[in-house]
Parts: sequence; C-alpha cells; structure tokens
Amino acid sequence: MIEIRNLTKKYGKITAVNDLTLTIPQGEIFGFIGPNGAGKTTTISMMAGLLSPTSGSITVCGTDMLKYPEKAKQKIGYIPDRPYIYEKLTAMEFLKFTADLFNVPQNDFITKAEAELKRFSLLDWADELIESFSHGMKQRLIMCAALFHDPELVVVDEPMVGLDPSAIRMVKILLKELAAGGTTVFMSTHTLQIAQDVCNRIGVIHKGKLIAEGTVEELTQKARADRADLEQIFMILTEVPQS
Repeated sequence: MIEIRNLTKKYGKITAVNDLTLTIPQGEIFGFIGPNGAGKTTTISMMAGLLSPTSGSITVCGTDMLKYPEKAKQKIGYIPDRPYIYEKLTAMEFLKFTADLFNVPQNDFITKAEAELKRFSLLDWADELIESFSHGMKQRLIMCAALFHDPELVVVDEPMVGLDPSAIRMVKILLKELAAGGTTVFMSTHTLQIAQDVCNRIGVIHKGKLIAEGTVEELTQKARADRADLEQIFMILTEVPQS
C-alpha cells in the first residue's frame, strides 16, 4: 500500500505539489488525473524516489521512502512515459541488467525472461539491439523490465503512450491481473477512458492540489454531473468550459 502525507514540492516560488495526502490500499488501481502542469509527474517522480520532496512523507508497503530509499525502491516497478533504455543492449541483456539491480535470483532467469518477453510480444526480438526497436516496442520492454522483480507497487506515468490497440488491451488486462494478485497500481494518465475502465478509485489534481478523489460514482456526485462520464466530471471539477 501507499501512504502519502502532506507531500509538497516547491521550485523557488512555484509550488508544484501542495500538501498532498493519499492512502492507497494493497491491490487497488488508483488513477491520477489532472491538466498539464497540475503536478502529476512531479508526484510520481517523488513516489519513485527520483525527486526529493520539499516536505511531507511517502511510505511504500511500510517503508519510508526518505529514510530508506533503496529498500523502498526494491518494492517498486516504475514505468515512465518515455522509455529511457540503454539502446546498445539487446532486450535480454537489458532484462539481465534490471534483474541484477533488483537482486532477482539468477537460477531461473532465462526461463522467466523468455516468459515475460513472450507476454509482451518481444520474444522474437530478445537478442536484437534495442536501438532497432520502435517506440511501442521500447515501451513494452520498459513494462517488462519494471515488472520483472515482482514489485509490490507499480507506478505508471502515461502507460499507453505509443502502444497500438492490441498492446493497450493487453496492458489493461495485465494491470487488472496484477491488482487481483495483490499488487498496488498508481497510474497517471491523460486518457480518461482508460482510467474509467481500469481504476478502482481516481484522484483529480489541479494546480498542485488534490481537489477530489473516489470512485467514478463518488466523483459524479461531487461534480454534480448528469452522468458517470469521467471526461465531463474532469471538466467540471477543473472548471474547463464545455462545448
């Protein structure tokens, strides 16, 4: 589970994230939505241990990220919106590199790596250099690597960028399977339909502040929307004029 308490990040006079407090239980898929510049990626960067907060705390599965960052990061699988990968490695070499970082047992590495690459439709390219991969293939490889050590928490920033419809469907099914198995998923996305389809609860951040959270039905009531449509709810809560 995740516990975020009074999390704040400032850049000089600009407050990117303002006193954010959230509790996300084990096995939940939590969607995090908001306009551009609302503080989503800053929040995710702090959760993944890539950025230090100005104040506040983040506890990942009982481990304080600020006090024990290495231990906390061992529990996390981080999937960024852009696939930064060592492109002179093959897909298999990249998985080996990732496995070593997370101290994954090596006795069954090949068997597990082949199974994971097959799940992400990459097995035929296991020994090809990553520099030859398309953007979508790189994104699938990042997901494969992020899940390789069986993390307790998966943090995802725009998971569907560059994926074709078949891969999007696969990822949606995968996220639901992970949650059903007890893995917590924190997902930031601009694709509201995907958030509505897969998330148990959704938080709306605007100008650094969490302005609403709950199920789609609860957000519908808060926004006083005429239907349970996340796009309409989003526009009402963030005061975007509707045509």
